[in-house]
Amino acid sequence: MAGNLTTGGGKDLPGDMNRKSANTDSLVVCFGEFLIDFVPTVVGVSLAEAPAFQKAPGGAPANVAVCVSRLGGSSAFIGKVGDDEFGHMLANILKENYVDNTGMRFDQSARTALAFVTLRADGEREFLFFRHPSADMRLHESELDINLINKAKIFHYGSISLIKEPCKSAQLAAMNIAKKSGSILSYDPNLRLPLWPSAEAAREGIMSIWEQADLIKAFKGRVPGIKVKAVDTTGAGDAFVGGLLSSLASDLNLFQDEKGLREALAFANACGALTVTGRGAIPALPTKQAVVDALTKYNAS
Repeated sequence: MAGNLTTGGGKDLPGDMNRKSANTDSLVVCFGEFLIDFVPTVVGVSLAEAPAFQKAPGGAPANVAVCVSRLGGSSAFIGKVGDDEFGHMLANILKENYVDNTGMRFDQSARTALAFVTLRADGEREFLFFRHPSADMRLHESELDINLINKAKIFHYGSISLIKEPCKSAQLAAMNIAKKSGSILSYDPNLRLPLWPSAEAAREGIMSIWEQADLIKAFKGRVPGIKVKAVDTTGAGDAFVGGLLSSLASDLNLFQDEKGLREALAFANACGALTVTGRGAIPALPTKQAVVDALTKYNAS
């Protein structure tokens, strides 16, 4: 299997108690941060200019976990949130979206992370983080759900947890457990420079685990996409990753099937495209039927 991949069954909607259990043989376990994004109620303004904000659950690994589940796959999340109203709200959001949240931990001495994010008129995203420290940074290796990690067909993680201890050691230990159990390691470098001490520290930290991954989110090349009216680009990349991992978890033979892989990438592109039509990351993630309908409409045009 290549060291990295460069690019980018239906289910009931969350809340439908008649939903059938997903196939745990294709479990995608996502590790890392889970937080509250605050997005402006109007688009094209800076954070300072925004008249008001709307809260939305976010955090790249959690976004991917929910995306996989929304698409009909099986997913779980491992991470830490504050033992506060926001933290318990996030745990419930995973449950409502049929994501296994048994790997979540709650910290009584640190709060759930917050992030204010906007898409300015010039097209650039602007971030302001509140996590000094936040609960996700305080996950210890001893708190890892090893049994859950061992079940992962794909183990997905980012780079944010590498910034500080003890979560750095927890992530490295989780990666090692997943690798030994035969999981595919999926890595999203997810650069957020304001969170690192310096650009050089970010480069060193992100590259320190580069060679261990089987799959890396690095955009290069082109596959068909669909045109949409963008409202908020937050979570688009995570939706792409979730779409791709859901396909790979169902059929790892896609690595040797160029036609099938191109179709999986087109599907993932559509996931990202539909996500930008709504505000926030998790609230805007599409169902599998929505993606299929969008691709059918695009291919027919």
